[in-house]
Amino acid sequence: MKQEALTPDKLREAYQHVWFVVARSRDIGTPQAAQLLDQKLVVFRDASGVARVTDRRCVHRGGNLADGVIDGNNIACPYHGWQFDGETGACRHIPSLPEGGRIPPKAAIKTYPVIERFEHVWTCLGDPVFGLPNPPEIEGLELDWLPAEPIHADCGFMAATENFRDMAHFPFVHEVSMGEVNPVVGDLDVKREGREVWASYFYQQVPDSNFSSTGDAVMHYHSYAPGIATILYDFGEEIGKRYLVDFPSPVSYDKCIIFWGVATDKNFRGGTVEEILEIETQVFNEDTPILGGLEPKEVPLAGQAFEVSAPADIYTLNYRRATQYAVQTIQESRGLTESADNGRVLAGAGSPVPAPEKR
Repeated sequence: MKQEALTPDKLREAYQHVWFVVARSRDIGTPQAAQLLDQKLVVFRDASGVARVTDRRCVHRGGNLADGVIDGNNIACPYHGWQFDGETGACRHIPSLPEGGRIPPKAAIKTYPVIERFEHVWTCLGDPVFGLPNPPEIEGLELDWLPAEPIHADCGFMAATENFRDMAHFPFVHEVSMGEVNPVVGDLDVKREGREVWASYFYQQVPDSNFSSTGDAVMHYHSYAPGIATILYDFGEEIGKRYLVDFPSPVSYDKCIIFWGVATDKNFRGGTVEEILEIETQVFNEDTPILGGLEPKEVPLAGQAFEVSAPADIYTLNYRRATQYAVQTIQESRGLTESADNGRVLAGAGSPVPAPEKR
């Protein structure tokens, strides 16, 4: 794929057509300010219980709708009280008008599509090219979800997603939470098909580590480029499974909010969902200062910086290929580029191997 198709401006254009998280479902009982790809938004739940996402700026005199209130299915501006329908964006009420007064036909704000899933609110600024997935590895599990406090990170969302996929940083960044992890990363069975990437990693229990106090686990990684990453922890039949999800959302090109959460299966015997969240919060808090020190702030898909990779980077290399595939697919859907690659897997430093069978 040509590097000019992966510049920050081209990526921003493509990502207008991707679902991203803008809030936790639990927080939108009152209007919440959000920013996605530099677009200022407000997220709220209307009186009928439906989550809504609209532009934040009132078209009357620029009032901040995130400081407004909900009146039925409308959001009311705090400046002059103009009310806008959360579904259509049309202005429904102007308090300064006399009874029967005509509302200006252009009095409307932009609204955006909404999906609530994984205890979070998702939106897309344009027409989505990909659907929001239901990961097959959790089908049949009865999960108890707990969304975490969002993390504001001084880096791009792709860099944050790569961090979540990186096993080689465990002994250095997470020495306190994970203990003395062996720095050698063995052979990883990584597969990619289109924008999806899978890998399984055996995580051996580390003595005196809260993170692995439950025991050995197989960590099943699954990503949907450009910004959905999950890990299913399988501790075996006696202990069960738990789930970790990571949804970094681009505030701008080089800043993001990491929305994330944990879940435990009904048969999980390795701790409560609250205890799991506490453990994983320590891990995420150790990542944040490292992410803030990255240079450049975002993955240099257009070759903006020189990088050298090692075999342990095979997952993140595949993630980059998956992201390129996703971007090119989006661009093709708008008639901008040649056909996307055929979904082959990037192995090691760049040798392609066959993709897995379609499921």
